[in-house]
Formats: sequence, structure tokens, C-alpha cells
Amino acid sequence: MSISPLQLCLLFSSALFCIGLIGALSRSNTILVLLGVELMLNAANLNFIAFWRYGPATSPATGVIFVIFSIAVAAAEAAVGLALVIAIYRHQKNIRLQEADRLKG
Repeated sequence: MSISPLQLCLLFSSALFCIGLIGALSRSNTILVLLGVELMLNAANLNFIAFWRYGPATSPATGVIFVIFSIAVAAAEAAVGLALVIAIYRHQKNIRLQEADRLKG
């Protein structure tokens, strides 16, 4: 029984997604949670590229366009997330998620 390249890509992508999910759910540091979310988005990008490349009809750059939009969303998410982390750090002098339960000035 031979494993196809699509199955290898999907296996790697699911492992990357699981690592990101565990990292996002088990950490109390906000920066590490954002890193876990970024790993999950990269796993989704890998799925887009794998299904585009190994799909039945490789239309011109459909998967790549989805990945570019996903990277743009990830960049916006990282910018907003880091801005929130900086704002919380300025008020509370820490970035732990358990202590960031209020957003009053």
C-alpha cells in the first residue's frame, strides 16, 4: 500500500494543526496563543495548496489565491492581536490570559 503525496501533505497539515491547537489551548501566555493560531492558519494554507496541486483539475492559481487571502487575514489578525497585547501590557504589566479579563481603561 502506497501513500500518495496528497495524503502526506494532509497528514503533515493535520499534525501542524494539532500542534497549533494544543499550543493555543494549553498556554497562558498571549503571544504563545497567537503563535498557535498562526500555526493553525498555516495548516489550512497547506491544505489549500495541496488540494489545488493534487486535485483533479488544476485550474490556474485558484489555491494560491485562497492562500494569499488567508495570509492577508493572518497578517491582520496578528496586527490586531499584538496591538491588544501591547494595550493590555501597558495597563496591567503582564500578558497572561487569566489576568486579562477586563478591558477597562
